[in-house]
Amino acid sequence: MELGKMQTLTVVKKVEFGVYLAKDSADTENKVLLPQKQVPEGTKLGDTLEVFLYRDSQDRIIATRTEPKLMKGMVTKLKAVQTGKIGAFLDWGLEKDLLLPFREQTKKVATGDECLVGLYTDKSGRLCATMKVYEYLRKDSPYHKDDQVEGTVYQFSDNFGAFVAVDDCYSALIPRKECYGNIHVGDHIHARVTDVKEDGKLDLSVREKAYLQMDKDAGIVMDAIESFGGALPFNDKATPEVIRREMNMSKNEFKRAVGRLLKEGRIEITEHGIHKK
Repeated sequence: MELGKMQTLTVVKKVEFGVYLAKDSADTENKVLLPQKQVPEGTKLGDTLEVFLYRDSQDRIIATRTEPKLMKGMVTKLKAVQTGKIGAFLDWGLEKDLLLPFREQTKKVATGDECLVGLYTDKSGRLCATMKVYEYLRKDSPYHKDDQVEGTVYQFSDNFGAFVAVDDCYSALIPRKECYGNIHVGDHIHARVTDVKEDGKLDLSVREKAYLQMDKDAGIVMDAIESFGGALPFNDKATPEVIRREMNMSKNEFKRAVGRLLKEGRIEITEHGIHKK
């Protein structure tokens, strides 16, 4: 018998407050209680029932015929119904809410937040949720290079970038150099597949191919010029850090957009900035 999964067990004993279940009728030592309110009418010894095993509020292993929203091997979004001293508690469809410990949170979770989580057994033998779902995600996605995908950002690394669960189940990464704009844990993003790794993981970009992105970037630059009163206080020789901070673009993307506007005769470049014509 395994916590966290649906499994078929055999009725080996009947009592006033329920029935006891085991892996088979011969195994009467390792048994678990299914409370009476969960027992189907007419159940008799030797019958088999499909149940989910977890620990109740007294930490006793108990069976339920209710299928929870999350089981081992799955990743799904659950809502936080309250927070406490040891973490957040998530609604997973059972009487006892599921604990998401602070150490398993990739951002601080507040009541009402939806969290993408997996299920694991902690050192005390209790089922808990984790937002660190990297090892729970699949690597057999149907996607190819240049496909458009949807996903949830579940973790952020200053070294690697934003980790994404495409379709909330496939492993993907927006590399650090592609992390434009404000990308946060919990964000739902639309992205383009830039690479499919040998192990099946996906690399993503939130930007289009260069020739498609150029028109959008040119519009962004013009909007920025307008917001600065018709004169941007830096030009295409500015440092990559300044350009990324102010425009959410790489230096090459900024230069391509400025080049497009220059060719169209909409701007002029000076030593100290870019001016609208």
